[in-house]
Amino acid sequence: MKKYDYIILGTGPAGYKLARLLAKTGKSLLAVEGGLFGGTCPNVGCEPKIFLSGAIHVAQASRQLVGRGISQPAVVDWDQLMATKKARFDSWPNETKAIYEKMCDVAEGYGRFTGPHTIEVAGRQYEGNHIIIATGHRPHRLTIPGADLMHDSSDVLSLEHRPNRAVFIGGGYVAIELASFLAAAGTKVEMLIRSDRILRGFYSKYAAAMVTALAKQGVAFHFHTNATRVDQDGQSFRVTTNRGRTIDTDYVVDASGRVPNIEKLNLPAAGIAASAKGIDVNDHLQTTVPGVYAIGDITSQNVPKLTTVAELEADYLYQLLEGKQTAALHYPTIGTAAFAFPEIAQVGVSPDDAADNSSYQVEERSLGGGSFYAGLNEQDAQLTLVYDQDNQLVGASEIGATAADDINNLVPVIGLQITRQEWQRHVLPLYPALADKVSGLLKK
Repeated sequence: MKKYDYIILGTGPAGYKLARLLAKTGKSLLAVEGGLFGGTCPNVGCEPKIFLSGAIHVAQASRQLVGRGISQPAVVDWDQLMATKKARFDSWPNETKAIYEKMCDVAEGYGRFTGPHTIEVAGRQYEGNHIIIATGHRPHRLTIPGADLMHDSSDVLSLEHRPNRAVFIGGGYVAIELASFLAAAGTKVEMLIRSDRILRGFYSKYAAAMVTALAKQGVAFHFHTNATRVDQDGQSFRVTTNRGRTIDTDYVVDASGRVPNIEKLNLPAAGIAASAKGIDVNDHLQTTVPGVYAIGDITSQNVPKLTTVAELEADYLYQLLEGKQTAALHYPTIGTAAFAFPEIAQVGVSPDDAADNSSYQVEERSLGGGSFYAGLNEQDAQLTLVYDQDNQLVGASEIGATAADDINNLVPVIGLQITRQEWQRHVLPLYPALADKVSGLLKK
């Protein structure tokens, strides 16, 4: 049995960042991967998604400006867009694998624990002084009749030909983003939402505004609706719902959420505690077994499942393992966004949480009157700010075509607790854009 100082299970952003850091120490390192090298984000997640959104946003912005200087709106050629996407991304798994093979040993296959510090990969046993689990999340799959006829988010991100009709099951940010992409390209999209709202975790007022915006783009929403079965009818499909209706379509997407990749790990053999939310870790990212850690989306922590968070945890764990850090992990202020059109973005305290709390003040601001937004015909762009009792900005949410970039201007303001005086003393941003207006959002 070969022994290593470090074994990392998973090569996604968390594992990749940690492997690159540990490889420089000269200690023995084994990377284990049973799927695509590089994991979800660069292959079937945030990277290809944001690549596609570039064309989608330009097309939607042009349509918004028809009659205001644009005479002919852009048309999305989905097949061409996807071919361009594939030309960029299809080689990435092999390229990532080659990078790994240059910096450490690699074992292809799914790693499963056979003891607290031993794993098995493709029939071979390995022992690690430290084992780090970074196997991430995968799309959840419904267990209804006809489930095998449905697709997931990974399939949509490699969909070569646009369907004329599509049904999405789910209302999270992945469902909303991908549904909005297809709708912008001309697909008739219908969404089945099991509750009364979409985008839980985002400001409810702006989630409702997103429904209105997407409805204007042709997306049909069915709330309090679950799919109960899917049947094939020739080249088409029929989705039956709990509300006694059927929907005929050409493509069905199960976007009902994401789940941690724990089943193949054989965690009980190592005594590692986990739940449906993921692997339990303490404030040093250690599992219930000393010397075994978990980072990234695989943990059960109540933190955003984002690439930036995964890489933050990888950097912290490197510092901890190499004796450069002993304190508990501190999570900074984290911004999040849904990249539909319009975008929704937020950071800090949510207006929903602040609404009935006397410790906070909530201010709603329309952005449509400013020249920057008026030039984009962003008449419905809105920004909501949350202040604490000391008039310090502690939260911000926005809906609009540039919401993600706008909120990014406010992340350091909230995270560093910057006052108006400090901003005006140290910062003079570009004019005219939201950053130029930040000082006006800060109270004296």
